[in-house]
Amino acid sequence: MSTSQNVTILAFDFGLKRIGVAVGNTFLKQAQALTVISAESNNAKFDAIAALLKEWQVTHCVVGFPSHPDGVEHEMSARCRRFANQLEGRFGVSTTLVDERYTSAVIPSKRGDIIDALSAELILQQYFDETS
Repeated sequence: MSTSQNVTILAFDFGLKRIGVAVGNTFLKQAQALTVISAESNNAKFDAIAALLKEWQVTHCVVGFPSHPDGVEHEMSARCRRFANQLEGRFGVSTTLVDERYTSAVIPSKRGDIIDALSAELILQQYFDETS
């Protein structure tokens, strides 16, 4: 993906119950928490994602990629990779997986707070920082 153009990017912190979403663009390289998708069915989740992709005119997405602290993949790693592949297949957007280890750990929160959108913001900001 060329970063010489102004491209809007959505980032996702994928979870089985909720998907955090953040938005940013390659011109400002500043991520911003956007929303949390908490629909019950996969179809409803992908409908919400389709609406966001259309609204923001997105051609590239970033997906947080979890792993153990030593970098070894686990069950959610495979699920996130599959989610990224589904974004590409269903919507024709390119995707990049970004290491999301510790993103939730650096967000101050209280028990019960929904921090998924803030996690997506950190994932996207990390992507911008790594591709600058």
